[in-house]
Amino acid sequence: MSELHLAVALDGAGRHPAAWREPGARPAELFTARYWADVVTEAEAGLLDFVTFEDGLALQSSAAAEPDARTDRVRGRLDAVLTAARIAPLTRHIGLVPSVTATHTEPFHVSKAIATLDHVSRGRAGLRVQTSGLAHEAAHFGRREFPVPVGELAGEAADHIEVVRRLWDSWEDDAEIRDGSTGRFIDRDKLHYIDFTGPHFRVRGPSITPRPPQGQPLVTASVGAAAPRAGLLDLVYVTPRDLEEARAATAVLPLPPGPRHVFADLTVFLDTDGAAAAARRDRLDALAGPEGGAYGPDTAVFTGTPGDLADLLQEWQGTGLTGFRLLPGVIAHDLPAITRGLVPELQRRGAFRRAYGAGTLRGLLGLDRPANRYAADPAA
Repeated sequence: MSELHLAVALDGAGRHPAAWREPGARPAELFTARYWADVVTEAEAGLLDFVTFEDGLALQSSAAAEPDARTDRVRGRLDAVLTAARIAPLTRHIGLVPSVTATHTEPFHVSKAIATLDHVSRGRAGLRVQTSGLAHEAAHFGRREFPVPVGELAGEAADHIEVVRRLWDSWEDDAEIRDGSTGRFIDRDKLHYIDFTGPHFRVRGPSITPRPPQGQPLVTASVGAAAPRAGLLDLVYVTPRDLEEARAATAVLPLPPGPRHVFADLTVFLDTDGAAAAARRDRLDALAGPEGGAYGPDTAVFTGTPGDLADLLQEWQGTGLTGFRLLPGVIAHDLPAITRGLVPELQRRGAFRRAYGAGTLRGLLGLDRPANRYAADPAA
């Protein structure tokens, strides 16, 4: 069996709504660069492939389709792309994958932001695309009426990704000459109009940012009715509840030929024994109130030891999953349990790397650097 790939989803103090009340959760620092630097550094110490940064266009809510008025939950986030850019110079190996809502964000802006992140991180950037059909989020922008059909959201996200990818290729790799003696900084023939016209966007290009070091930073999204087509993605996230659902998820995804990744999302509460992990989760549920077990999007919840989790990951890997995005119930507790408990256990089994072996995020995931679609030489 091949080695596993592991990522961690970072959001506030953790996935559980009462995580911010746990010892060590640092609620006063959740909106500081120091906090995010510390948690990403911990993830990198565990040799994880990448971290995702959650984001949204409205305050978090306990209700699925509308804002709430709760004051006992973490509310507010830093901008995911800007946070990743701030952390990039402080890390060396781990991938940085901020979330962006394609529904209300122009693809031109996203393309140059992620390209910039890839330059700043020297090839470790990715993008997690999400959509929004919520009227109260649309009200922040006032550009169109909501709700809209789910299929329209998915189609818009697909066009969004296509525009972003074309803009990344709109500069050839050797478009920059930088020759002071001749006074030529760029070769204008190697900057390309993308001339994209579709039902949602009309974008001429080229980008204002040179082609990213990876050529194409990693593009990821969760599977769902409003998600973009899987064929546009380098990696998809699925949410199986058990082994059978994991088999079903990997069987039906319409992935194109070539290397692609399917990661399962899994919320985790880890401790030295299963009873302690269960007791901690129960205590957090009691603090959170009657709906304390509702941790947001639909993921399975694992409660147990790092060794038990390693057993489950390897069993699910046999269904065709290539990796897992773990959502720590409490970052202060469960992230170190992943990096210092789960990772060493997987290493003992020969199922996880013992050192970073590539300099880019695509390299860590075994993905080639794509050729530029506009280059005269296809190998360029």
